[in-house]
Amino acid sequence: MPISVTNSGLIYSALKACDVKIISALPETWLVHLIRMADEDPEMKLVRIAKEEEAIGISAGAHLAGVNSALLMQNHGFLAAINPIVSLALLYKIPLLMLISYRGHLGERDPWQTQGGLATEPLLRALNIPIWHLTDPRDITRRIKDAQTLAHASLHPVAVLLSRELMWED
Repeated sequence: MPISVTNSGLIYSALKACDVKIISALPETWLVHLIRMADEDPEMKLVRIAKEEEAIGISAGAHLAGVNSALLMQNHGFLAAINPIVSLALLYKIPLLMLISYRGHLGERDPWQTQGGLATEPLLRALNIPIWHLTDPRDITRRIKDAQTLAHASLHPVAVLLSRELMWED
């Protein structure tokens, strides 16, 4: 499964265009190039987390300090972070720009990913978190900017689901 360096670069450029200065991430196969780009960029602060829940607090602190941030996580990481999303971000109106690799969705080959894939969208909807499926590289810049704008205008988390079509190269 080769991960698209080109599309990862487009996503990273879109985050930079949104003036994102802090990215929180846990190692994840589909996000490997994005994490590397953030790590190599002297203008970006990459915060390597041990658990996705930590990223919610990092983005909350960044918001309170007036700094734009983004969270990179797999959808299973989103599932693990529901408690701080509800008890911190939603309760205290903290905008979160969450870029979520959408594992376990249509075309998934790994059985251990499927249950999380089936639960991701229903849980995002149950939490009233707006969702955008990012599948077309031509939409990356606009949709990430739109997601950030909505998160800040609504003071609410927003999820951009990074699809297999976008993240994989054939």
